[in-house]
Amino acid sequence: MSNRRTFSAVFRAEAVELVISSGRPIAQVAPEIGVVEGTLDNWVRVWKEEHPEAGAAEPGPVEWAKYKALQAENAELKREIDFLGKVSAFFAAKQR
Repeated sequence: MSNRRTFSAVFRAEAVELVISSGRPIAQVAPEIGVVEGTLDNWVRVWKEEHPEAGAAEPGPVEWAKYKALQAENAELKREIDFLGKVSAFFAAKQR
């Protein structure tokens, strides 16, 4: 068994936003949210690498995480609609 904890994308994004928006050091924020400093530092570093142009008008990490989650949900719903369309066409053809 592993003692390794996993964190959701939304939690990671909120933690990164807390560090960025508050301007406080990672060493201060990490214990408050129950995360190891190195882990939070990695999350912040990765976010900054992915968003080098991040400025005041740029959406924060929480918005990006929500956007990515909505994209995944949208793709799943499109697959379901496509499948249901095929199934309904199959049963409609079978009724004739």
